[in-house]
Amino acid sequence: MAESYDLPVTAARARSQPDPSSAPAVAGDRAAGGLEDELGWSLHRVYSGFRASAASSVADVPGGPRGYQVLVAIETDPPSSQLALARRLGIDRTAMTYLVDELESAGLVIRHPDPTDRRIRHVVITAAGRETLAGARDALRSTEEGLLSALRPAEADQLRDLLARVARSTDPAEACWTPPPGD
Repeated sequence: MAESYDLPVTAARARSQPDPSSAPAVAGDRAAGGLEDELGWSLHRVYSGFRASAASSVADVPGGPRGYQVLVAIETDPPSSQLALARRLGIDRTAMTYLVDELESAGLVIRHPDPTDRRIRHVVITAAGRETLAGARDALRSTEEGLLSALRPAEADQLRDLLARVARSTDPAEACWTPPPGD
């Protein structure tokens, strides 16, 4: 007669069944404590993979990834002084000067004096800068899609949103940021 699932468990049957606590961990089971479950390890692996593959995506931008970040920052939040850019991007102000010099020499940005304070120079993107940025963005998006290919599109969007929220929370300048309604 076949064994019924509603029969009481006998001592012999209990001994023959595997102990759930000794079962191998399944993916996403953070209680197992494997290396893959460590946030630092995961962030490092993702960043290393991204950095290695993304460098070629922004190779045409003077200053590479930093130059790309400057172009994104000044296109999306103009006008910005060199000092404000340096603070926002976490780049030493002297290094920022050299980086802006390089971008300006390539014709991607220009510096305009602030009308109210001659000591301040605003960095403004040029048409050539926008064109270079558009090409680098397309190449970078393709790289990102490859990196995030293990995720469904909605998951990739969610990951981007979550990482952006965490990133903003680590920046003292963004401490006043509040999540959009519904979050």
